[in-house]
Amino acid sequence: MATIAPPEVRRPNLPSANVPLPALRDYEQVDNEIIATLKPTVPWFGAVLVSVFCMLIGAAAWTYQIYWGLGQAGYAPPVMWGVYIVTFVFWVGIGHAGTLISAILYLFRAGFRTTIYRCAEAMTVFAVMTAGLFPIIHIGRPWKFFWLIPYPNWRLIWPQFKSPLVWDVFAITTYLIVSTTFLYVGLIPDIAVLRDREKNPIRKRIFAVLSLGWRNTEAEWRHFARAYLFLAAFSTPLVLSVHSVVSFDFAVTLVPGWHTTVFPPYFVAGAIFSGIGMVFTIIIPVRKWFNLQHYVTLNHLDAAAKMCLFTSMVVGCAYIMEFWVAWYSGNPYEQNFFWNRVFGQWWWAAWIMLLCNCVLPLSLFWQKLRRNTTWLFILSLFINLGMWYERFVIVIPSLSNEFEPWQWTHYLPSWVDMALLLGSFGWFFMWFLLFVKQLPVIAIAEIKEIVPPKMRVHGGVGHHVAAERSASAQTGGRH
Repeated sequence: MATIAPPEVRRPNLPSANVPLPALRDYEQVDNEIIATLKPTVPWFGAVLVSVFCMLIGAAAWTYQIYWGLGQAGYAPPVMWGVYIVTFVFWVGIGHAGTLISAILYLFRAGFRTTIYRCAEAMTVFAVMTAGLFPIIHIGRPWKFFWLIPYPNWRLIWPQFKSPLVWDVFAITTYLIVSTTFLYVGLIPDIAVLRDREKNPIRKRIFAVLSLGWRNTEAEWRHFARAYLFLAAFSTPLVLSVHSVVSFDFAVTLVPGWHTTVFPPYFVAGAIFSGIGMVFTIIIPVRKWFNLQHYVTLNHLDAAAKMCLFTSMVVGCAYIMEFWVAWYSGNPYEQNFFWNRVFGQWWWAAWIMLLCNCVLPLSLFWQKLRRNTTWLFILSLFINLGMWYERFVIVIPSLSNEFEPWQWTHYLPSWVDMALLLGSFGWFFMWFLLFVKQLPVIAIAEIKEIVPPKMRVHGGVGHHVAAERSASAQTGGRH
């Protein structure tokens, strides 16, 4: 099975071509080190067992709720949206950083995305898979979930298109399809590398099918570059549209704290911020456990930390805007709600949100902390906590403190709520851990564009020569 490209074959230069990684010598080193991450290790098995255990706890709680009814969720009228909707919005937001890093930064030719975007793309797919569970859990009768889908049926039962649940179905389905397609197309050249190095005939056959017969020809690279560019441009509006649709679940109502036009951009900024936090939570341990420090360098983390700082400031601006609009409107219900949010019944949740999302990220103004992996990991955990509480503060206080004082109540999550929240993290990390042991966690094809010019090196799909790179440099990388 010949996969060596002739010397005249040139791959389109990817946006990271001007960001060298000095520790890389040749293509064979890239193939060997990244493929080595696919070998199972004891820490990996331990992490999978913990994730599966957490997922089983959530599954048991869901089974218990199905048997005894949705009342086990801790709902108390008028608070009929609880942890399930909070967690749904949280996981949808987590998925947004993947699209941002892989698509938008690709269009802007940001070189620091190269070594982290594969993790972000996989995180997007699995986060959306996790988010999609919660509207089904929330309806109480999950076996009727297909009623939310507009399909022809002989009983002429169509979904209620005024229902936010239907909007969420369209948003989640669209985002999952496009994100999965984007991830798969970017994986094709790397799967071909695995195909050529695989010894097991069954796995080799599977990789051969998934690689779509990739032979590393000039025509294939040309079509690949065009397809990837098209999908990047097509995916970019999803960052703005999907979480805007989710924000409409709240903004189109008259509930105090929800009825505001700032929600769409506010939700999008918060989603990107929380997604970057989860990228740090994932990529820093992966970088450490798999000895990938010379791939995911401190320069990459520094640039991502700057983006995290920027989105934190945008989210903080949105918080200030909410309070200013409530004061300027003169609406006593809005004013009472925001006073209650910070100094009343839910003060503890609001201050956790403000501390984690606005105060702690200010430390990233200091370069030493931006380049300190321990602090970035700890900060990412606080960001994840703060962004979950942001959704909690949006959902629960508004419903528990609406217009009529006699309706005001309290909300206390039940053990079922907390078990399903824990189960969602187990579900997410289980799929991600399985992914990193089946497919490359770092894009082999793009990393090879950063390798310094060398003489022809044996091993791997992307064989090049120094003369080819010199010709590429003379033409500015445009073929």
